[in-house]
Amino acid sequence: MRHLAILCCFFFVACLDKSEKKETHKENNNKKSEVTLMTLDPGHFHAALVQKSMYKQVNNNVYVYGPKGPDIKHHLTRLEGFNTRKENPTQWIEKVYEGNDYLQKMISEKPGNVMVVSGKNNKKIDYIKAAIDAGIHVYADKPMIINPEGFNFLEEVFKKAAEKGLIVYDIMTERFEITTILQRELSMNTNVFGTLVEGTPEKPAITKESVHHFFKYVSGKPLKRPNWFFDTKQRGEGLNDVSTHLVDLVQWEAFPNITLKKSDIEIIDAKHWTTSLSKEMFKKVTGADTFPDFLKKDLDGELLNINCNGSITYKIKGKMAKTSVIWNFQAPEGTGDTHYSIMRGSKCDLIIKQGVEENYKPKLYIKINANEDATKFEENLKTAIGTTINQKYSGVKLEKLDNKTWFLDIPQEYKIGHEQHFEQVTINFLKYLKEGNMPAWEIPNMIVKYYTTSEAFKFANKN
Repeated sequence: MRHLAILCCFFFVACLDKSEKKETHKENNNKKSEVTLMTLDPGHFHAALVQKSMYKQVNNNVYVYGPKGPDIKHHLTRLEGFNTRKENPTQWIEKVYEGNDYLQKMISEKPGNVMVVSGKNNKKIDYIKAAIDAGIHVYADKPMIINPEGFNFLEEVFKKAAEKGLIVYDIMTERFEITTILQRELSMNTNVFGTLVEGTPEKPAITKESVHHFFKYVSGKPLKRPNWFFDTKQRGEGLNDVSTHLVDLVQWEAFPNITLKKSDIEIIDAKHWTTSLSKEMFKKVTGADTFPDFLKKDLDGELLNINCNGSITYKIKGKMAKTSVIWNFQAPEGTGDTHYSIMRGSKCDLIIKQGVEENYKPKLYIKINANEDATKFEENLKTAIGTTINQKYSGVKLEKLDNKTWFLDIPQEYKIGHEQHFEQVTINFLKYLKEGNMPAWEIPNMIVKYYTTSEAFKFANKN
């Protein structure tokens, strides 16, 4: 018995020593880190993608607050996948609280200084307002609002955040897609692009169109979407959800580094329409055998009609723009979400296509206008690629398709994909956080962006 007691004592001391080392490591981690994340109500898979990579500036411990249910379970499963993958596994430690008072609990405990929010869009503005009131920075998935009423709150939130020295930032991943970046770069070269034309409703100066799919693969696994994702009262319509990305790109490309204001926007037309899902489709993407009660308002017989598609035609600083969002159920084999864009200049058009001819991979074309001298234009284009473009993105090559059209051959290293863009946006956010400010145009242009989607929503729903 005496020997057993001694062994137990040694075991206890060893465990205590191990525990103390673990606790010390945690404390050291906290001391080294400038940012501790708090993930609130993670109902969308984008919340997990923020943590697909590790960041030196961010504490390994992440505090998760949300209601009991499948959303948190799916969120933790995705993070566990990142932690246990073979290549570059993450080391996140999730501290989870589940309960109906999750928002109040986060605010009262306040273990972190940045709130990450990606879930039910109808609740986001309340979450964001509560965080700012409590002195917490906000890193929010789009959209931050889904109706005009929310826009009024958002303007107040930005005002209060500025007074408190806090940052509110939404996750605009599409700014980091390489063909979009190069389209923007070339549009800023007047020797190649000239200037953006005024455009017409039938032939806008700048067009952005994206096609999305309810059933898709994320990190190599079929994505299970929550039931609420199909309720436009909770998620929003295409006009004020995915359109946020497209409106952002219109501003970012057509008016780079320029501060915009609400009076720069004039809605010309806005439409919305539905995509229908059968019970079998709904089950495939959610796992649910039946439609929940809150979706019965959208049922037409056996089909669920989701008002998820939308287009906006509008003027921005006198230039005609158009955005379109289309949702299909599932992409054809070997394809995925697609993007189309055109910027019309006085010297050429810059066109991004992602269709069959491009093997469903985005490709940037340069098409000269009929009245331009082809020889001189090609010289200017080669100069632009060889200097400005290659200084920033080495290895990009110009290829000639015909006498009027060229395309860019882009090295694979720049084609990192949507999921990896979350790391790039997060690094950008952390940089702003460390410096304590953002470019002067960011906040005003975020306000204009959400003003545009809100006004379009009102236009489409006025009848």
